[in-house]
Amino acid sequence: MSLLAEVGANLMCTMGTAPAPLKVTSQSKVLAEGKPAATIQDAAAMTNVGPFGMCTSLANPAVASATAAALGVLTPQPCTPMPAGIWIPTKPKVLIDGKPCLTQDCKMMCAYAGSISITLPGQTKVNAN
Repeated sequence: MSLLAEVGANLMCTMGTAPAPLKVTSQSKVLAEGKPAATIQDAAAMTNVGPFGMCTSLANPAVASATAAALGVLTPQPCTPMPAGIWIPTKPKVLIDGKPCLTQDCKMMCAYAGSISITLPGQTKVNAN
């Protein structure tokens, strides 16, 4: 069973150097262990997905420019998240407020060649009532 991602869940980008917390803005009625549960719509840069420390992707223009200036030595730059669309749902039939829920196994692509995943969803237990 997949756990729901909730406000404060830890996210990580394959091209980043630090985790970022998830902010839930798509709904506030459905709670997971007392916190708002996320949907796949919680995918906006800076609004829902914060920076991942430093970016190491040469597809990021800032990294490419700094690396070129350093004569080809990879020079990470501050991350500015660039989600490429919304989260890819793994449980598309489980809806929260009409939108697929965001679970721990969902992924989202970054326009700078990375992929964003949920490392700690927030929810830790499921009641089987």
